[in-house]
Amino acid sequence: MKPLTEEQQLILRTVRQFVDKEVIPVASAMEHRDEYPHALVDQMKEMGLFGLNIPEEYGGSGVDTTTFAMIFEEVSRGWLGLAGIIGSNSVMCDVVAHFGTEEQKRRFLPGMATGEKRGGICLTESNAGTDLQSISTTAARDGGVYRVNGSKMWITNARHGNTFLLLAKTDPAAHPAHRGMSAFVIEKGAGMTVSRDIEKMGYKGVETCELHFADFPVPAENLIGGVEGQGFKQVMTGLEAERLNVAARGLGIARAAFEEAIRYAQRRTTFGKPISEYQTIQNKLADMATHIEASRLLIYSACEKRDRGERCDLEAGMAKLFATETAAEVSFEAMRIMGANGYSKDFPVERYYRDAPLVVIGGGTNELQRLIIARNLLKKYKDGA
Repeated sequence: MKPLTEEQQLILRTVRQFVDKEVIPVASAMEHRDEYPHALVDQMKEMGLFGLNIPEEYGGSGVDTTTFAMIFEEVSRGWLGLAGIIGSNSVMCDVVAHFGTEEQKRRFLPGMATGEKRGGICLTESNAGTDLQSISTTAARDGGVYRVNGSKMWITNARHGNTFLLLAKTDPAAHPAHRGMSAFVIEKGAGMTVSRDIEKMGYKGVETCELHFADFPVPAENLIGGVEGQGFKQVMTGLEAERLNVAARGLGIARAAFEEAIRYAQRRTTFGKPISEYQTIQNKLADMATHIEASRLLIYSACEKRDRGERCDLEAGMAKLFATETAAEVSFEAMRIMGANGYSKDFPVERYYRDAPLVVIGGGTNELQRLIIARNLLKKYKDGA
């Protein structure tokens, strides 16, 4: 990995201070109340965290992918729910920045960069998650608008957000199905209903909702790129970036759990000495730290490849798979090191343990990541015999 520039060091130092001073002291209490962090969101807006992947010419900071991942690691170290508020939003920003028309970029990106326009991605439905080509939500052209009908599930920022990326079928009869799928920027209005908040084991503080659309009008000029049938490709490119930010979130959870465990192990004594002096505990700490460092290197390698303008499906899949499995394993091992204290709400490890499954499942399940990895490996090492 290349040494950090002075600008990167400054950005990370600022985010780290924000997390240490403002987020960590309140995160567990707010998470237990499932309370939306309005004040912290306002601070993130002031810090420019909503415009990380928006080019400077449209009001964002346009950071490279590696810096982007480092910031998500830091924020997730403090509170995964807080990272989720900017995480889903960043996918929407990425798609508009890469595929929007010039008019769309100038209309939407400056507001997205400030956080004035913020939200997430409306992709998943009750019968279509990993298999996005099976969505049933439609967008039918009606003069100068598209009429959207259908439902979306698991939408982060649905209640507090106001702008979203929507994937719908403009040609339901198309075969293969992806040729009839289009992406839109939508803004809340009549015909769009936030029907319910989905209660979750973890990932609290940020809402996850179900949305319903009934003849919801979307201006035709909000069709991303101005051409129908390109939505699936556009969204898949955005999800490649999402896998990296989810991997970084997993790294943040793992790091937080490890740091809590190693601090506890040096303070907790049994039979006259700190438990950190027992070989069993040392073995756990060594494995945890090794997996964390390996996760970090996988993430940075994929980020650097993406910054070179290369496809990184294989590397992003590996990073997402390994880093999020590490989050689940490290948070559980941290709980075992801390014993009953790790299981109690007096310490944040139980929160990390509940949050970790979200990153294993979200951003494309790890079962899907294994398929993506295998498919790319077979292509890379194709036997010409």
